[in-house]
Amino acid sequence: MPPRIAPGRGQGPRGGGPGRGGGAARGGVPVGMAAHIQTVGVRRPGYGTGGRQVPTIVNAFPVTIPDGTIYHYDSVVNPDKLPARVNMQIFDALQTRVAPNIFTSLAVYDGRKNAFTLVKMPLGPTDSAKFDITLEAPGPASASARPPKVYSIKITKVAEINTELLHRFIRGQQSGDNAVLTAITALNVVIRMDPNLKYPFNVRSFFTDQGKKIIGGGLELWRGYFQSIRPSQNMMYVNLDIATGVMYRAGPLLALCLEYLQFDNNPNRLSPKSRPPLQDRDRIRLQRFITGMRVTTRYTGRQKTLVIRRLTMESASSIMFSTRDGVSKSVSNYFKTDLHVPLKFPDVICIEVGSGGAKIPLELCDVPAGQIMRKQIPADKTNDMLEFSKLAPDQRLNSIRQGLNVLQYGQSEYIRQFGMNITPTPITVKSRVLNAPVLRYGPRSREPTIRPANGSWNMRDKMFFKAEAIKCWVIVVYENQNRFPEPVARQMATGFMEGARSVGITVHDTEPSIFYRDGSGNISEQLKQAGISCVNSPKKIPPNLIVVVLPEGGNQIYTEVKHFGDAKMGVATQCLKAQKCRGAKPQYWANVMLKVNAKLGGINSILDNFSINDPNNPTIVMGADVIHPAPGAEGRPSFASLVSSVDINTAKYIARSSVQTGRQEIIDELEAMCIYVLGKYLSYRSVFEKGGRPLARLIFYRDGVSEGQFAHVLEQELPLIRNACKEMKVNPKITLIIVGKRHHIRMFPQNPRDGDRSGNCQAGTTIDEGLGHPTEFDYYQLTHGGLLGTSRPAHYSVIYDDNNFSADAMQNLSFSLCHVYARATRSVSIPAPVYYADIVCSRAKNHYAPGGNFDLSETGTVASSHAESQLASFKAAYVPLHSKMENGMYFM
Repeated sequence: MPPRIAPGRGQGPRGGGPGRGGGAARGGVPVGMAAHIQTVGVRRPGYGTGGRQVPTIVNAFPVTIPDGTIYHYDSVVNPDKLPARVNMQIFDALQTRVAPNIFTSLAVYDGRKNAFTLVKMPLGPTDSAKFDITLEAPGPASASARPPKVYSIKITKVAEINTELLHRFIRGQQSGDNAVLTAITALNVVIRMDPNLKYPFNVRSFFTDQGKKIIGGGLELWRGYFQSIRPSQNMMYVNLDIATGVMYRAGPLLALCLEYLQFDNNPNRLSPKSRPPLQDRDRIRLQRFITGMRVTTRYTGRQKTLVIRRLTMESASSIMFSTRDGVSKSVSNYFKTDLHVPLKFPDVICIEVGSGGAKIPLELCDVPAGQIMRKQIPADKTNDMLEFSKLAPDQRLNSIRQGLNVLQYGQSEYIRQFGMNITPTPITVKSRVLNAPVLRYGPRSREPTIRPANGSWNMRDKMFFKAEAIKCWVIVVYENQNRFPEPVARQMATGFMEGARSVGITVHDTEPSIFYRDGSGNISEQLKQAGISCVNSPKKIPPNLIVVVLPEGGNQIYTEVKHFGDAKMGVATQCLKAQKCRGAKPQYWANVMLKVNAKLGGINSILDNFSINDPNNPTIVMGADVIHPAPGAEGRPSFASLVSSVDINTAKYIARSSVQTGRQEIIDELEAMCIYVLGKYLSYRSVFEKGGRPLARLIFYRDGVSEGQFAHVLEQELPLIRNACKEMKVNPKITLIIVGKRHHIRMFPQNPRDGDRSGNCQAGTTIDEGLGHPTEFDYYQLTHGGLLGTSRPAHYSVIYDDNNFSADAMQNLSFSLCHVYARATRSVSIPAPVYYADIVCSRAKNHYAPGGNFDLSETGTVASSHAESQLASFKAAYVPLHSKMENGMYFM
């Protein structure tokens, strides 16, 4: 974890008192932390003490810090924007073949701009020098082949860093300034240098073909290892974890294209002249899949590497061009007469490469092994990837230990020359298993309160805390009537109503109308007509629930149903899969009711005697997230969401979402979104909780923010939250917590008896001492029971705190909020409002009218030159949530 610091942070006019980094937080400064240390986030107020202590193994391996000076060099390769893989080859050739006299001590290089060494390089009086490097292509050179390309690289010394800074930093005696950040970066480059030269790599992970798995569609999965040096209290460690790489399958490009499109082994299917001809939609789908892919050719006698820009619309025999002699030829004829390479399949389309758009027949290209696919994995391959990467805790830990043998840290000349040593035994830390909170259900329950065991409980003998009635409802079936006949549908309706009654939901309409409809028709109109049937019934009221039965593969119908209910008509909808609801058991219907009650405005359960529910200090809890388009999907927007509690029990939530610039993390419309949810909170309290005290605390959980953006959240988003409070005339004390999920820390019980049935650590396992940041308020917490594979804890970083929470109070708050996720009788991996915000972001695409001109598929792209106008179009077409849905948890 790189340290997080910005100069001048701490107390001052903008410091906000003790809530900001640099102020003394309640609970005292941990032993060894100097009082003058500045932080981006809140200084650690001490360590937690609550819960039962359990020794826990963590996939972290202690590493020694080198003594002396690290020399930092700026390395500029020309031409720029080369792949990191090529830059690594250039740098390796420079120090081993071209200028070994300059590199008297091995240097390490990150593949981009930064090089480091422990011995100053003799670069002359300016500490700068330029070198020319030639990379020899494999294979014999031919007379017609072009000469090898010459690259230049300029090396310039930019800084000297005394590693004593790192020693002081981990002891809590040094702020995490830019020098510390650069030193940690240097150590990371050291441990990655060897594997990055040997294996395919992706930023902090590298991959080997040992145990690879072919999954079809032109793809295969490779095992890999993630490694990152991170600071902790009085220690630096290597976080080592397993990783999975999705690779293009090596071999002939023609075979890969046929496999991706499932065209058997018939190359002529890739011809516009075949019968049936290659369809545009298949060509575009294939083009999205292979654009940016590297391929090699050998038809000139020398291997050449090319990058695919696009596919041609015409075949090699149809594409005409003029030669240097002014003769018009087809591509296939050119290869036959000029290069003496007759094509086997001249009617197949070509690839375009290079800035000039040269056309190369597919059959002459090969896909090199170990090429990472840097795009969204196809939806039908997700399960293959999950099965490949899911390992039980003991298997994962063994695999991580095997990774040490692959890495061979002790054999790396780079690591030795930097004086580093990595201990081959993972650290064991003192974790604490917190007590689960008590949940309260309705007063008519036989068991009104329950304390979950390892993150799980059930609905037996329980009724909802506040159950909403189903006044009028209809069922619309999109499954074939032969497979789901009316008696089955009636039986399903009976099971649905029995499930509702078992949890306290009153169903006034015991004879719902059932309609069978064609999923290829106008879904919105069909649902509207079904709703009208309620109005025309003796009840003469519109439905407050529409139940939809979906066939297998009914995703498009689902999207249209949600658009109809959430945005167009404002009615709660509940989709059921025909296979699952047919003859379903009571437990299934109890789980369905968890969603139905929340959508109708009810509350399933609350936290009993929860400190945050103090009526003397009314508290609002918010969760915010941003979701970005898939890799390779250019021109599409990002979606932001804000979810907020409205009741004193922090169990009922409302949501707001918005559209913003693609891949922008900071939320543009946060102030307006906060004003909206604060208004809903105040309105709800004025109706249901009259006479209460004014809002005293605002707890804001922010998801999806990398550590390098913490300062941006403080500088850009926190003022927007404050502005919203000022606009709504409330003045709560604010606490802002970043919830991190994209990390590689894993916990393993040292003693099997301390784990759960899946072999994972128990829900509530919390670590702050021995693993967290040297000076800042953070902790790791596993809040859910294990199911498959190795559970991932959440990483919490408190970056602002007017409320001066102690470590125990903050950790108990987060753990408790993981138990009010209304869709399940299990605790979840992150606090419920953050989880809801993630769901709302994912559901944002349902706000667009089905059948419109907006490609929201995984690989949809928009021309970058039109991205700004396209964003305006996305915003204009975004249908807001229907007013009838604003006060309920429609996103269930």
